[in-house]
Amino acid sequence: MLKEKIQKETIEAMKSKDSFTTGVLRMMSAVILTKEKDKKFKEKSETEIQLSDEEIISVLASEIKKRKDAIALYVQGNRPELAEKEQKEIDIIKKYLPEQLSDEELRKLVAESIAKTGAVEIKDTGKIMADLMPQVKGKADNSEISKIIKELLSK
Repeated sequence: MLKEKIQKETIEAMKSKDSFTTGVLRMMSAVILTKEKDKKFKEKSETEIQLSDEEIISVLASEIKKRKDAIALYVQGNRPELAEKEQKEIDIIKKYLPEQLSDEELRKLVAESIAKTGAVEIKDTGKIMADLMPQVKGKADNSEISKIIKELLSK
């Protein structure tokens, strides 16, 4: 399971005295634990809740998005050293996500989904995204998907 892999690699990073990687892995574990507690609270469950690998992938993808947003702000604020730190964190987190779809694979899936849903205008993006998400969850950035949808629908 993904959670155990992260915990095991945290210990390995600690043993090798890699403080940066250790910090990122601990942050990932903390975010996963927080989501498990939130889920337990929402479900009013007495037993411990374990996130599935798919849910963990979703959490990690969200962390990457936060870092990409931060990078944009750091670049805008002329803080390249902070943007670089965020990028290094993204690189570590990405190791725990499924292999990302190539641009051409993603375009093909979006085109198939547009044909399948009968979408013809930008306001149909929701239908396309709903159809695509099971196939691309964790394998592609949602903003990239939206960009391709807009591009293909505006032709």
